[in-house]
Amino acid sequence: MVVAFILIVTEIKASEDQIIRKLKESEHVKEVYPVYGVYDIIVKVEARNMAQLKEIIDQHIRVINGIRSTLTMIEA
Repeated sequence: MVVAFILIVTEIKASEDQIIRKLKESEHVKEVYPVYGVYDIIVKVEARNMAQLKEIIDQHIRVINGIRSTLTMIEA
């Protein structure tokens, strides 16, 4: 099992509430937190392996409208 935390920067005029709702639709997203600072949202994701983690990030997270960039930190 791979556990990762994904730090998300949203577009300036994006609705963070709408992005959070969309993130929570994924069965792989276990937790979502809006935060203040350099990043706007932190997401905890669980995947079977690194290939599935890449798929989740590429096909379920980065494609959401309003997300400008992501930074993935994999739990050691």
